[in-house]
Amino acid sequence: MKRRGTALMIALFGATAPAQAADLFGGVYQHDVNIFAKKLHEGGTDLEAGYRGNALFGLGPLGGPAPYVLASVNTAGNTSFAAAGLAWKFGGLIYVRPGVGIAVHDGPSRRIRGNDRTDLGSRVLFEPEFAIGWQVLPRISVEASLTHLSHAQIFGKQNPGLDMLGLRVNFHLP
Repeated sequence: MKRRGTALMIALFGATAPAQAADLFGGVYQHDVNIFAKKLHEGGTDLEAGYRGNALFGLGPLGGPAPYVLASVNTAGNTSFAAAGLAWKFGGLIYVRPGVGIAVHDGPSRRIRGNDRTDLGSRVLFEPEFAIGWQVLPRISVEASLTHLSHAQIFGKQNPGLDMLGLRVNFHLP
């Protein structure tokens, strides 16, 4: 289906959006970067693996969201998490992929003074994410991805948030 837009958008994202197929994906992320959240005391590398299903249904100009599940393990023993949500894909060869989900983490559940672990204020958090990707081969794409964990002060004032920035590879299933 052709999408209307400016010449720049057409050049960057392509004139058509290919049908979204199910993906397996994996990535490597820098843990606790200072983008939207406060820079905290956690460090290490996060290893992420997940599954993204086929697009469910169309929401007019918003397209069809694809459900996803993922697990992210911190190699330094800091906060790890699992998440599930919905992600959209806009574009062709070059694309953007925003998503939003709910995450459960293993970080401290209360403020611990003098500890290098981060109290995120709630065991359950929102998990918005944003990726810019490139379709390298018909079944392989690479994405620069930002993941943010936060509860938006819904569950209290303690809400430093946590940001992870990294690269992931998607393997499109037949």
